Amino acid sequence: MNEMNQPKIEDVSPIKKKITFDVPWQDVKHELDAVYQKVGKTARIKGFRPGKVPRSMLEKFYRQDVEADVVANLVNHYYWDALQKNRIAAVSQPEIEQPGIEADKNFVFSATIEVQPQVEPVGYKELELEKQEPIVADAELEASLEQMRQMMAVLKNVDDERGVQKGDFVTISFEGALDGDKLPELKSENHLLEIGSGSFVPGFEDQLIDARKGTVKNIDVVFPENYQAAHLAGKNVAFTVDVKDIKIKELPDFDEKFLNNFGKYDSLEDLRADVRRGIAEGKKQRAETAFIRQISDKLLEKNVFDVPEAFVQQQIYFMVTDAKNRMVSEGMDPKKAEELAANYSGHFRDEATKVVKTTILLEKIAEKESISVTDEEVEMRIRELAMQRSQDYETYRKSLESDGLLENIRGELVNRKTYKFIEANSKVTVLEAEQIESGDVEK
Repeated sequence: MNEMNQPKIEDVSPIKKKITFDVPWQDVKHELDAVYQKVGKTARIKGFRPGKVPRSMLEKFYRQDVEADVVANLVNHYYWDALQKNRIAAVSQPEIEQPGIEADKNFVFSATIEVQPQVEPVGYKELELEKQEPIVADAELEASLEQMRQMMAVLKNVDDERGVQKGDFVTISFEGALDGDKLPELKSENHLLEIGSGSFVPGFEDQLIDARKGTVKNIDVVFPENYQAAHLAGKNVAFTVDVKDIKIKELPDFDEKFLNNFGKYDSLEDLRADVRRGIAEGKKQRAETAFIRQISDKLLEKNVFDVPEAFVQQQIYFMVTDAKNRMVSEGMDPKKAEELAANYSGHFRDEATKVVKTTILLEKIAEKESISVTDEEVEMRIRELAMQRSQDYETYRKSLESDGLLENIRGELVNRKTYKFIEANSKVTVLEAEQIESGDVEK
């Protein structure tokens, strides 16, 4: 090929460039000759020996394929050469516009690409920030302990002569009929129901009060107008309910025997202290997350810029994948989880855009302030993560290497340092957590 003409480079926007190429016909012809020569070596056309097919016959049978190859070759060569010579860092695949090849005419095509935004971060010092102080109120501690008691409760039989009371757990079999027709979706066997939980249609549980074990009771209820099953909304349904068993929840006493459920506490005070620490740690993590988001929001207020769609789409993909993995870990069928997560992709756009913008800002601030991490810090973080996941260090490190995630670890650590730098250079007001009305705050 001859030395190419200098391409024309236009800034479509701060994050998009259009590069227009004018390839001389001489170069196009040279490439056409080269491709036809290559095709001619293997082309099989009746009446001609391989390698001896005339150019006119090749053009007749292979023109479309040859020109497609020539276009691809020219676009590839000129496009990548222009990026290299003009030091353009494209972050997306090019959108190519080309009219095809015409004899004796220059081949003119354009490539539109997205590029990294040029951002000069401002306003990241002397921010006015508020930070929540993680304080555990006594009432929160007692609520957590009560929740533990509820988890360890057992169901006990009641006197056969005693009727159903609110708070009881009853085992029932029931069948519902609409206008005399029994509906299969309103039938269940040996269903465990907590009376007063409100898990059934309003009025159903109340009508079981005083019913005894072994009795059959007829119940009429009116389904809510906004009930999810349209054919039942606002309709009167007659239920036949067989009360098979009645049990009452018995909570363990919060005494020394209660400690036997854990096997790691010497006293109730040890248990209380550990639970309080757990609550405090959870609050601390939530407060830190909220504080980081506050910094990010303030940075985005002071730095307004556009980001490449390619970056946003990549972040949406990460978020969709994470949502799918969480649903699968909670027991959902992988295929169903993938479908649901994909349907949520539109809802992730705003958050994904924020994440991309914040990431770019943090990178630029770190560059400007010479914030970096050492190899030793990266290795220490990898060991921490391996320990958290109960994995061998070497095995975990190799998995990070194979997945190309080692630089992600470094980036995470740089971001942490950058947030700390911003905090250290801001005015931070520490707020005490709101005190729960029923308990005192422990300082």
